[in-house]
Amino acid sequence: MPKDFLAGVLPEYDVVVIGSGLAGMTSANILGRAGHRVLLLEQHYKLGGLATWFKRPGSHTFDISLHGFPYGMLKSCRRYWNEEIAANIHQLNNIRFDNPMFSLTTTFNREDFTKLLTGPFGIEPEAVKQFFETARGMNFYDDQSMTTGELFEKFFPGREDVVRLLMEPITYANGSTLEDPAITYGIVFSNFMAKGVFIYEGGTDDLVTKMQAELTKNGVDTRIRCDVSKILVGAGGVQGVLVNGREIKCKAVVSNSNLRSTILDMVGVEHFEPQFVADSKAVRLNNSSTQVYMALKPGVTIPESTGDLLFCSTAPLFRTNLLLDRNITSRTFSFYYPKTRPTGKERFAIVSSTNANWSDWANLTEEEYAASKQDLVETTLDALEKYVPNCREKIELAEAATPRTFHHYTKHQLGASFGTKFEGLAVSRGLPQQIQGLYHAGSVGIIMSGWLGAINYGVIVSNEVDSLLCKDSSILPVN
Repeated sequence: MPKDFLAGVLPEYDVVVIGSGLAGMTSANILGRAGHRVLLLEQHYKLGGLATWFKRPGSHTFDISLHGFPYGMLKSCRRYWNEEIAANIHQLNNIRFDNPMFSLTTTFNREDFTKLLTGPFGIEPEAVKQFFETARGMNFYDDQSMTTGELFEKFFPGREDVVRLLMEPITYANGSTLEDPAITYGIVFSNFMAKGVFIYEGGTDDLVTKMQAELTKNGVDTRIRCDVSKILVGAGGVQGVLVNGREIKCKAVVSNSNLRSTILDMVGVEHFEPQFVADSKAVRLNNSSTQVYMALKPGVTIPESTGDLLFCSTAPLFRTNLLLDRNITSRTFSFYYPKTRPTGKERFAIVSSTNANWSDWANLTEEEYAASKQDLVETTLDALEKYVPNCREKIELAEAATPRTFHHYTKHQLGASFGTKFEGLAVSRGLPQQIQGLYHAGSVGIIMSGWLGAINYGVIVSNEVDSLLCKDSSILPVN
């Protein structure tokens, strides 16, 4: 008899959270801590969304998206999770760039970037200062007409090398392009420039385990393998969800699922105003990515001077279309040293990440797909050879993930790794005005800077849900 993953579930909750990405888990945790009855439903067999991991024989554990987030992550984890989680967040000091235009190592903060730009790159100090001040002053309500490319041209006209230095890491972090609104770049860039790049020591498996314990402590009912097929809506707003064939009532829903899937599939267009439906359908998904996971043989080491993050490219110039091209010229290598997972056996691992188009992978036959994945592995090893000599002799196993992989495990449309483009933010924020009690938290628009953006959006939405639920409970029935 198949296991009932909803065994013991209550018939009604104050709020149901759909999806356990960092935004969903953070919303659930804050609302549970506030005393609300919260049900967190995840369709996968473990929590985390794209902040997850997988294991392979030989004590090898690979993180899907662990490397690199701003200092704000530490503050958000301390405030909205607990000190135990925050204490594991530490700075990465060895960020490397290697391309035909320059090769350098940086701590990736404003002070060091200022030295680089005014020194080796020869930019006037005042131009550098004004650029940083402009980026730091950007906010959600600024004019969206200026593109990131135009921002660079304003401060560093004709300087393709400067564009590459400033842009490549942010594209890796959230999929930004030169054609996107400048504020989608400026806010994320400023977050990193505050104090540099940080990582969670212990790995994603340790992080999510600690988060799950905190959710339980705060009374959140957490369920895996529970796939929500419908958000139930009535005249007064949200009424509940349909999950694994069962109806569960609630006063509010926070969807941490794909924005378009939430509106067009789980709710249905008939419940929204026609213009809102049109705006939703016009929201562009961000790009996906490919990754190659490589485990070194036991006893084989990598010197830490190799770097923590390495942005390498053979392309002569930084171009968005080149970053997405199936003929890969730019890769980000993340090097995982034993300190990343201080407990257990000493293991070294390397993960290569590249931005990718769904269309390059979606329609391949199974034979073509397998061959293309193997080609991705082989070309990645070729590129790695420059930085880890004789890497093929040192690597015990290597396997690839593609947009199809991410779609399979997360159900994100087109395997999108970074949510939606900027216009998705207004649609996401507009849901409660369309249907009372319906909210969305996730990687959308300007709030798409990986882990920190997801957590902070979860915070924003949970505060709004708390206000709704508190207002609802203050209305006493008439005798």
